Amino acid sequence: MRLVRRAVSRRSHYHGRISFSGEARMSNRLEPEPIPRRDFLGMASMWSAGIAVLGSAIGMARLAKPSVLPEASKRFRVGKVSEFKPGIVKVIAEQNVRVVCSSQGVAAMSLICTHLGCVVDKTEAGFKCPCHGSIFDETGKVLGGPAPRGLLWLSVSLAADGSLVVDKGKEVPEGQFFEIT
Repeated sequence: MRLVRRAVSRRSHYHGRISFSGEARMSNRLEPEPIPRRDFLGMASMWSAGIAVLGSAIGMARLAKPSVLPEASKRFRVGKVSEFKPGIVKVIAEQNVRVVCSSQGVAAMSLICTHLGCVVDKTEAGFKCPCHGSIFDETGKVLGGPAPRGLLWLSVSLAADGSLVVDKGKEVPEGQFFEIT
């Protein structure tokens, strides 16, 4: 202890240097102590576990809020029964549906091509797809082009208030009319 006291009392004026029996040493108080491997691995595993728990918590919090918006209803009203007399054709452009009234009743046909989903255009002979040239007759049968099948016929029903309702989610056989009584 005396030796240390003498060395400390004889130290030079340079900051951080202490002379011991004539030799100069740097103080290693600024150098961090090496971390043992076992301690390092323990801390690394704790950090990894913490990040995993945090990631799981964020994932579970996102489950509470759906990432998709609710889909619009596939059912829509096309008008009152009294508006539909034989020979009336009504195109509902925002729904891409054509409603036809004949002596057999009322029918609805989708105006979406069955090939790739393009909206068909009306022609003198029927319909034509502007995307790839599929041709359909007035009833939606394929006359030519790459379309795999005819235009879809959709379900028509009567609502409680007397309106006709078309359901785009429900397909019916070609030529099926809803009878108006």
